[in-house]
Amino acid sequence: QEQLRESGGGSVQAGGSLTLSCVASGYIHRNYCWGWFRQAPGKEREGVASIGGDGTKTYADPVKGRFTISKGNAKNSLSLEMTSLKFEDTALYYCAIGVCPVSGIPDVVQWGQGTQVTVSS
Repeated sequence: QEQLRESGGGSVQAGGSLTLSCVASGYIHRNYCWGWFRQAPGKEREGVASIGGDGTKTYADPVKGRFTISKGNAKNSLSLEMTSLKFEDTALYYCAIGVCPVSGIPDVVQWGQGTQVTVSS
């Protein structure tokens, strides 16, 4: 079974930047798509960004213009560049693969373990 592992989380001041990475091991079905989700304390997990089968990138409204999702140079890798970070971006960020376009939790077939992003105001 495929496994996903995120890295790159950390603590940053508001206005700062972080780049998250995700690497998948094992077989990844060629029809699966990739996405990032996050879950803040006391809130439900929500979609942040995803890449469709045709390469189309989709972003949640709160992160549009600030976050960029990209397939990594390495095979089976994904990144999320986050700029102009806000306090409300504080959350546990998860890499996910699943049924395209991976825009919602029901689409996901595999989750990473998550990486913490903490933004101080």
